[in-house]
Amino acid sequence: MFGAKFKLPDETSIFLVLVVVIGALSFLDPTFGTFDNGMVLLLNGAVVGVLALGQTFVLLTGGIDLSTAAVMAFGGVIATLIMSWGLPWQVACAGALGCSLAVGVVNGLLVRYARLPAFIATFGVSGICSSLAQVIPNGVSITAADSSFSWLGQGKIYGLPVAVALFALVAVGAAALLRWTRLGVHIYALGGNPRAARLAGVNTARTTIFVYATSSTLAGLGGIITASRLMVGFPYVGGGNELFYSIAGAVVGGVSLFGGVGSILGVVIGAVLIATLANGLNVLSISSFWQPFVIGVVILLGVGFDTYRRTASGGSPFGRAIAGLRLRRGPDLKSQTTAVGSTAPPLPPEVADKEP
Repeated sequence: MFGAKFKLPDETSIFLVLVVVIGALSFLDPTFGTFDNGMVLLLNGAVVGVLALGQTFVLLTGGIDLSTAAVMAFGGVIATLIMSWGLPWQVACAGALGCSLAVGVVNGLLVRYARLPAFIATFGVSGICSSLAQVIPNGVSITAADSSFSWLGQGKIYGLPVAVALFALVAVGAAALLRWTRLGVHIYALGGNPRAARLAGVNTARTTIFVYATSSTLAGLGGIITASRLMVGFPYVGGGNELFYSIAGAVVGGVSLFGGVGSILGVVIGAVLIATLANGLNVLSISSFWQPFVIGVVILLGVGFDTYRRTASGGSPFGRAIAGLRLRRGPDLKSQTTAVGSTAPPLPPEVADKEP
């Protein structure tokens, strides 16, 4: 027992980077370590984290969601619009989340059934949502009519900001889903080896639609939190670095852009790191024009490290995800899926034409 080799968690390195960055920023400007700035950092980190968690589901399948920022703006506008009709904020939030969910379903359908590359499908939907967020309010902000709506973005629960508590709940739920449910195994399997996953009985259509729907729903939640902090639905709220942040938070946290690898804990740490860097640049009075530069460098380093890790490993590291699946295709396909992670032979015509 004592001779067993101890292995540090994969998230240790990014956590140490976060600690070093916080220490360096606190040394450069003591204002960074104040309580007030800490609250601002937590609130900003909550929004970045929610966006990154949604992006994570898509990245794990080997896709990408470029509509995150546009759906964020769309969700905030829809929530404040519904409140302007005299309805309570709870109904407004439900309506905004429902609209965001619908956008994600459209993304999934385009990727799965229209066979569009995820980049093209979500990029096109991003333009549509961005336009709707401006057309609906005629390009102006919509003031939140229900004053109680501010509780989501400005309220606290036992001293903890409500937005941070929501982020924590979403993170715990996402971690539980990916680790302990069949759907979570299917998501990893689809990103690791789509053909082997399909042979193992994974419903690739349902899984694909689910991850895009989840991403858009969480983007809408991020828009609702932002609208609650500002108490207005601002149609241009997603026009900044939000898309960069959502991708960077996931990639820096260890999620592979190639799919099949990543953890929610790593994403949480990565999102906090991105929010810390953005906040630190503001505290140090560095021009906001440099923020995309820093985030871009972070993304390149993260992707470069991931590529090196995949090359050094000598192949696909995704076999264990599919190995846990129950084969449901019969003995003729079982032989093709026993060597999980290897290149599968060409499919017979009668199988290739079928999708679960």
